[in-house]
Amino acid sequence: MDLQEKLSMLPTAPGVYLMKNEAGEVIYVGKAVSLRSRVRSYFQKSAAHPLKVQVMVEHIHDFEYIVTDSEVEALILENHLIKEYAPRYNVRLKDDKTYPYIKVTVQEDFPRVLMVRRRLDDGARYFGPYTDVSAVKKTLSFLRTLFPVRTCSKKIVEGQQDRPCLNYHIGRCLGPCAGLVSGEKYREMIEEVIMFLEGRIDRLLPELTEKMQQAAAKLEFEKAARFRNQIRGLQALAERQKMVAQHHEDQDYVGYARWGELACVQVFFVRGGKLVGRDHFLLDCSSEEDAQEILRSFLQQYYQEASFIPREVLIPVELQEPAVLESWLGRLRGGRVYLRTPRRGAKRQLLDLVMKNAQLVLDETKSRQSVKEKAVERALQELQEVADLPEPPERIEAFDISNLQGTNIVASLVVWENGDFKSSDYRRFRIRGVAGAPDDYASMREAVGRRFRRGLQEKEEEGGEGKFSLFPDLVLIDGGKGQLSAALEVRDELGLIMPFIALAEKREEIYLEGRSEPVVLPLDSPGLLLLRRIRDEAHRFALTYHRNLRGRATRSSILDEIPGIGPKRKKDLLRHFGTVKRIREASLEELQQVPGISAKLAAEIYQYMHKGALQNYSIE
Repeated sequence: MDLQEKLSMLPTAPGVYLMKNEAGEVIYVGKAVSLRSRVRSYFQKSAAHPLKVQVMVEHIHDFEYIVTDSEVEALILENHLIKEYAPRYNVRLKDDKTYPYIKVTVQEDFPRVLMVRRRLDDGARYFGPYTDVSAVKKTLSFLRTLFPVRTCSKKIVEGQQDRPCLNYHIGRCLGPCAGLVSGEKYREMIEEVIMFLEGRIDRLLPELTEKMQQAAAKLEFEKAARFRNQIRGLQALAERQKMVAQHHEDQDYVGYARWGELACVQVFFVRGGKLVGRDHFLLDCSSEEDAQEILRSFLQQYYQEASFIPREVLIPVELQEPAVLESWLGRLRGGRVYLRTPRRGAKRQLLDLVMKNAQLVLDETKSRQSVKEKAVERALQELQEVADLPEPPERIEAFDISNLQGTNIVASLVVWENGDFKSSDYRRFRIRGVAGAPDDYASMREAVGRRFRRGLQEKEEEGGEGKFSLFPDLVLIDGGKGQLSAALEVRDELGLIMPFIALAEKREEIYLEGRSEPVVLPLDSPGLLLLRRIRDEAHRFALTYHRNLRGRATRSSILDEIPGIGPKRKKDLLRHFGTVKRIREASLEELQQVPGISAKLAAEIYQYMHKGALQNYSIE
């Protein structure tokens, strides 16, 4: 079915549409009150489309659509699909999956407070998301100095009588594992922690003051001193919170700035009339994107994951169809939400300040990017000169070998491309052709050979579309002259023409093909710093794989050799008996008491454990 025929069959119902390019990739996701009128409008030559839409339409080869019952449902589905496909022409939060949250495990008998990367539907209270990981860690550190919340991962029930850890003895935990605090008292403290995380310090201070006075009246001076320290810490924090409104409502002020294909959105959090915090978010967008689309996309993506939605969100420009967004936000909040655009007065002044801060953050980001790009450019020019390359390398692949006295030998391949690491192209190899004493040269020959033989094979069989078919402009070998020679042997055997260099870790010397003496660059030279960074990443990747293999080997046991014993039955046996030694000492009857262990399997386990002691045993 061609495009025009599909356009003629579009329904008038609300829904979501997905625009695709010739390769079948989703390049844009949008929602519509009427799919027919909205999607057809893209292909009407008489319409005055923005430049972004004109460019996008040139790449549309096909489209799909999903009908929904309402505009709000379309908005929810649009959010989900943008996150799933990350389309080229949609405004998207940069690295939105990595933003941390502060999690309070209120579903536990004795809750904990910790930093997490994912928000789950597990009954816990979440605060965030935040963009600054270091700020989250500082907040948790400060919080734990004020409130003795447990940090262990034990499953604790009230009345438990374990031995308390060091944190209890230094006053950093109330000792719930040892039954030293009741669940009720502990939860009172957690409610105070939640008020602290919500920024409601003014409500928290009177409660703590009253508790301090009660403890002092009962001559419980140590407890009173702890409350006094909490109050002082919170008062110092409260002094940094600026009063911005006479009312005591909760508001978010959202401003933005944009530069090319990058936008920055700044959010000021006002709680109870006080400015309690702020955060900024970077977004990828088209250089032709307008302010309305940037703000609408941000509000959808941010509040979908936000732990708290205030009653009022103030934005610098009015949005098209704000009622749909307000309705959706109201569903998430469980109460009415208003999107407002103040024109004058104190609210507009604060919104202007938010816009100014967004511009400052964007300028700083641009400056950092510019410095980074110039540093990379200088490093590549230096590598071009050192390795005598025709042009600066855009793609560098690095190999590293890791082993422990010749066991579990592995190799890593990491890729640096266009200014950054490309983790999707990383590869790891388990070296098979080397046994016994470690042989880094043979291991390097095998790793390099497997990588490029596979690449040549993919170029022939798959038309150059495989994972290994893209070849580098420069290959970096971790090691000295010997490792470089081993890699060059493989390259020449395969008839490849590409430059190889090696970096020896001890003195950071660079070895080049055809030169007996190494090149020694200043330790702060851009080219050497880039090579060291890539080499260290290859080393990290290889070491991680090697540790995983070592751990797997350590966890293996004689149970892995018994036919019929898989991971689940092995786990059941160890859970029942505790150790392999106790399994070996168990009788047939005791083995059969384990769930899933039949009489026949029990006999096989017993026989395997006792080296043929049951040769004459038969099962009736």
